[in-house]
Amino acid sequence: MKQDVIDLFSTYPQYAFLFSISINIIIAVLGVVPSVFLTAANILFFGFWNGTLISFAGESIGAAIAFWLYRKGFKKGIEKKGSTFPAVKRLLEAEGRKAFMAIISLRLIPFIPSGLITFTSAIGRVSMITFFIASSLGKIPALLIEAYAAYEVTAFNWQGKVILLLIGIYLLYMVLKKKK
Repeated sequence: MKQDVIDLFSTYPQYAFLFSISINIIIAVLGVVPSVFLTAANILFFGFWNGTLISFAGESIGAAIAFWLYRKGFKKGIEKKGSTFPAVKRLLEAEGRKAFMAIISLRLIPFIPSGLITFTSAIGRVSMITFFIASSLGKIPALLIEAYAAYEVTAFNWQGKVILLLIGIYLLYMVLKKKK
């Protein structure tokens, strides 16, 4: 998928920035598609810092649009059942500074899906501006780590990628073994 995005950028370089932002908005609205492939494509096409900045802008704008759409579409009709994550449950009722800190904290935790944070914020009491600022600030460390990892993986030769794959398989095996 990363290569398809790079090909699109290469075919229409004058629109590459707009394509990247648009794809990020779609990813944010869908809420379940990881954006790492787009971050990697941005870094490869625009360079590390410009690609990271474009990814940050796209993710921030995408989160704001997803928040607005989720609020319009779900806020009135959904029963606030909560979540299995205690911090996400607290976010439903949080306002102001408490909501701001909860959103930043949740954005820093890599295993909580971004779409879940956006959705929970949208159906909760958080204002749009509080969500946008906290979400954007919380994305900075995670996006820098993601960008650096994507950059390093794309710089690997095939042996490095095989080693990374084997480490990933081993870690997955260990996680599954612990669950049993």
